[in-house]
Order: sequence, then C-alpha cells, then structure tokens
Amino acid sequence: MTYCVAIAVKAGIIFCSDSRTNAGVDQISTYSKMSHFGRDGERQIVMLSAGNLATTQAVINQIKNDINEHAKYNLLTISSLDQASEYVGKISVAQQEKYGKDSIYEASFIIGGQIAGSPHQIMMIYPQGNFITSSVDTPYLQIGESKYGKPILDRIIDPDVELNTAALCALVSMDSTMRSNLTVGPPIEVMVYETDSQLLNHRYRLEQNSNYLHDLNHAWDERLKAAFSSLPPIQWAEISYHDQVNDEFQNQPNN
Repeated sequence: MTYCVAIAVKAGIIFCSDSRTNAGVDQISTYSKMSHFGRDGERQIVMLSAGNLATTQAVINQIKNDINEHAKYNLLTISSLDQASEYVGKISVAQQEKYGKDSIYEASFIIGGQIAGSPHQIMMIYPQGNFITSSVDTPYLQIGESKYGKPILDRIIDPDVELNTAALCALVSMDSTMRSNLTVGPPIEVMVYETDSQLLNHRYRLEQNSNYLHDLNHAWDERLKAAFSSLPPIQWAEISYHDQVNDEFQNQPNN
C-alpha cells in the first residue's frame, strides 16, 4: 500500500508521498513514488504513483524513453496538463493490458505543476486512463490509502492557505496514515512548487530516523489529546430527555 497527496492552493502546490512498497514481517522494501519532469523557466511537472509497482515503473520508464528519444509527443512537448494527463493515462492502460485486465496490475497517478502561460493544476489519473482535477471545494487529490489522512485536509485546506501551512497539513495527513496503516511508511518525500516560478528547488526527504517526523508525531498526538480533553462535556440530561421523547413518540398507539 502507499499514500500520496497533492495540494493545490493559490500560492502553489505541495506534493507528498511515502516510499514503502512492501511491509512484511521479514522484509520492508522502499521505492520513491515521486518523479519530476521539466525545464526551468518553461514547465515543471511532478508525478506521484500508486498501485502495482511493475506497472508504475513501466509507465515512468516509457515517459523517460519518450523524452530521451525526442518523441513528438512527450511531457516536454505537450501544451497543457490536460494533454499530459491523457498521455500518461494511455501509457498506463497500455502497460496494464500487457499483462491482462486483472485489477492487480492497476495503477493510479497524480500529476501536477505548471506550463508557462497556463495556470498551475493537479490531476488524478485513474487506472482506466480517465482523469479528474481538483476544485475550489476540494483543492487536494489523494491516491493509495487515503481515508486516514483525509479529515485533516478537509478541515484545514482551502485555496487561500499559505504554502507552509499546506505542507504541514500534508505531513500531518501522512503521519495520521502511517499511524493507522503500517504498510505506509518512510522515507517521506515532499516537493514544493511556487506559482509561476517554473522552478522546483524545494524537494525534501524525511528518513525513518528523522527527528522532525518524530517531533511532528509527538506534537500532533499531544495536541489531539489536549483538544479532546477540552471538548464540552456530554449533557446526559439533555440526551436522556430527547431519547425519552423519541421513545414515547414511537410507543404511541396508531390511530
């Protein structure tokens, strides 16, 4: 299992992914799920991957080969992120069909970034090759083990938050996922893209023994416990009253 999230706000985009590909009793394997393609000053495209490792590797290798062989249509020649999503989707479907249509070969991707003259965007590409983009109401996209890290994103992220806040939110989302699912784990990779910069100078990798990951986990646990302890107490009298009224209503004879 894996977990990847991309957050698009007015100030830019945050990409975050774990690197665990296998978490058995005797073996833990890691592999980067974040790839980057671009030309400084012209375009920057980041891709996150989840699903069958052989499929995702094959897709990334095909994308690199198309660039190296100067194919007419590749991530350095396409004119929009919509076209980039279609391109990656077609490659993914073709790679899956090599091995049959079994779901074990499925893969999902998030691509995002900016091409000069166009707005910055993030897209999620499904195993079937179709794709969606983020929205004002949901300015983030997730692939992999998404349910544990979603609540913090829903509560904090909106298009106006600062990039540092979005990055911290992505890391807390990742921490929550790692806490609940041991198949998601470090190294954690984070990429920060600033709107209209056409540069990707901020890429970070947090290892298993990262002091920051430890401090973040501890601080988040303590803040959650403090918040929980400060919640208003349950008003049992009010609850009992409503329950009693409902019971009396349900027990009335039918006329």
